[in-house]
Amino acid sequence: MNPIFAAALEVQAFCRAGRWKFCFIGALAVQRWGEPRLTPDIGLTVMATFGAEAPYVDALLGRFRGRSPDAHAFALQNRVVLLRSESGIPIDVALGAMPFEERATDRATDFVLQGGVALTMCSAEDLVVFKAFAGREKDRLDIEGIALRQLGRLDEKLIWTELTPLLGLKAAPDAAARLRVILARENDRAAEARRIS
Repeated sequence: MNPIFAAALEVQAFCRAGRWKFCFIGALAVQRWGEPRLTPDIGLTVMATFGAEAPYVDALLGRFRGRSPDAHAFALQNRVVLLRSESGIPIDVALGAMPFEERATDRATDFVLQGGVALTMCSAEDLVVFKAFAGREKDRLDIEGIALRQLGRLDEKLIWTELTPLLGLKAAPDAAARLRVILARENDRAAEARRIS
């Protein structure tokens, strides 16, 4: 099995054993919904309300190796636990607390991999929201790949309902405009494909 998938299954089994709400986001979810790209790491969101981070951080660092000597303090300060799987794969665990993250974990579904095993991944729409909020160049490229692969199937109303209040928390005035351009271009492609067929 792919070592990334094996490491993801390792952390998923741990989250499920703890009955935690979680879902994979980032490049693993892009494998499902967008244009697959090589990724050296795993990203997931685990729900942990504000002020209740310590038990999650303690449990994760008790099971997996931290990626730095101050991994515990960093996690409590930044709400991100930086870990390594047993095979050395980097794992980034974001401690979610926002209502959007709660809804994203509720909407997450299993994606069956080779061998019939499954990983719980966020929806395509929620992945677009995560990526648009992060706003890096690789996130923009991932959004383009998701929009292209999903070609007309994205629930844009849901995307904007979730993303608009998040962008209000962040000084990123161009993020919404960039996303509108991407979605409009892919909607035009979807319309052209329907016209031709």
